[in-house]
Amino acid sequence: MASTPTGVHEISDRYVEDYAALDPITATYLGVPGHDEKLTDFSPEGHQARAELARRALADLEAARPADADEETAKAVFQERVGLNVEIHDAGLDESALNVIASPVQDLRQVFDLMPTDSAENWTVVARRLTAMPEAVAQLRASLARAADRGNVAAIRQVTRVAEQCETWAGLRGGRSFFANLIASAEGADGVGPALRTDLETGAKAAAEAYADLARFLREDLAPKAPAKDAVGEDVYRLWSRYFTGAKLDLAEAYEWGWAEFSRIEAEMKRVAERIKPGATLAEAAAALDANPRYQVHGQDAFAAWMQQLSDKALVDLRDVHFAIPDALMKLECKIAPPGGGVGAYYTGPTDDFSRPGRMWWSVPADKEEFSTWREVSTVYHEGVPGHHLQIATAVYQQARLNRFQRLMCWVSGYGEGWALYAERLMRELGYLEDDGNLLGMLDAHLFRAARVVVDLGMHLELEIPAGTGFHEGERWTPELGLEFMLTRTITDPGHVRDEIDRYLGWPGQAPSYKLGERLWLAAREEARQRHGDAFDLKRFHMQALEMGAMGLDTLREQLVKL
Repeated sequence: MASTPTGVHEISDRYVEDYAALDPITATYLGVPGHDEKLTDFSPEGHQARAELARRALADLEAARPADADEETAKAVFQERVGLNVEIHDAGLDESALNVIASPVQDLRQVFDLMPTDSAENWTVVARRLTAMPEAVAQLRASLARAADRGNVAAIRQVTRVAEQCETWAGLRGGRSFFANLIASAEGADGVGPALRTDLETGAKAAAEAYADLARFLREDLAPKAPAKDAVGEDVYRLWSRYFTGAKLDLAEAYEWGWAEFSRIEAEMKRVAERIKPGATLAEAAAALDANPRYQVHGQDAFAAWMQQLSDKALVDLRDVHFAIPDALMKLECKIAPPGGGVGAYYTGPTDDFSRPGRMWWSVPADKEEFSTWREVSTVYHEGVPGHHLQIATAVYQQARLNRFQRLMCWVSGYGEGWALYAERLMRELGYLEDDGNLLGMLDAHLFRAARVVVDLGMHLELEIPAGTGFHEGERWTPELGLEFMLTRTITDPGHVRDEIDRYLGWPGQAPSYKLGERLWLAAREEARQRHGDAFDLKRFHMQALEMGAMGLDTLREQLVKL
């Protein structure tokens, strides 16, 4: 019988193992072996089991005495993160979770993107997980139904849009199902005989039918109970804001700052647009760049190759000059994501042993073949290096200092997205965005993130639009005004904007975390520069900060003061 862990790192490591057994999807994301044939139980009982595990671990950690400064930090990080998971469970927000970007519906589908398929043994694991999909979907439906009976249902916008995603993945909206496409590459693979092909086909068919049934459930059973109003209100918003930022924010101050930051970036963009096309509006300057052949890439394969080349160059250029990048971090794969999800880029981290590398995924419309690179250069830096890949993989690499929870399982949007946005700005400081087209793309990305602070807070709290903004002054935010603002005051692709509004309304508090996190990173750097004077070493500051691993912004602020 295994002994009960008593140290902070031991308790945290054991929690990762125990949690992986209760959440096989997360286990696959983390690279914890032994669970890849299974799917997570998203039933009420499954949520309860994970909450009970969290409570036990928190009680054990409360009794643990940190052995050193690293364990003291690790304890604070664990208590803040896992404690919030318990609060979210107690509020019933895990059972009712349904949105267009990051809820169990997407988790059940996207986990297959991370599963290896280079051997018959791997395909056998995929077949078994596919076969488990009908039960997993039934468990998810049970939670959504019980939450609905308690009056806790996502807004109709989320229910409808997620139903559309389910229909796409089920093959009901043109083309084959995601699962049929998944197993297509097994045809002719070494060792995949008739029996295994039959298992794969049976599993893919069952998984597609499960998603079709889920779509019907969402439209016919859940939609009639879903509220029309998207705004979640202040109480729910504050909880989610703490989850995504790891900070107790002054929401009124954040809203006011968001407007000021938006105006600052908008003014600079106008100056850059004037250099690109004198007398042009932002939209006209963007159209001129879109029409310029030097910024055009044709075809999804060519776009993937373009971002891979840019990512590889950043890794080589920054290594040993601006960051200490070990060999294990030098591989970053760039891929086009399977169709059906929201539009945009995202990153998945490496496994603990780096056998699965970090990956940058770009989700684009299935029929999109023309790409404007000026919009996306800073996004490659955001998702790759010095952004998410450097940040997340650096923490994974710190096996001597950080426990497994810190290295693999701890993610705070304000910390992570804040760093990635800071990384975009850093690349400009280092001279990588001197081209006015690429600079306008970077500034637009920052303008968009500043707009998120304003629109996300505004829509969910139904705040008043202040005077002097030049936009429906004195009115209160609605989703319709949010969409109009993003379409008319940014130069982001309209299709992406519409996806984004749905995302904000279903994921309250997450969108502002980018800019608010970047704000903290910039302030901490300036404070460190002032403390150290001429002795300040930016490379050292960056590496010390990243090697601490992820944490909430309040905890991060306390730690960065020590650097």
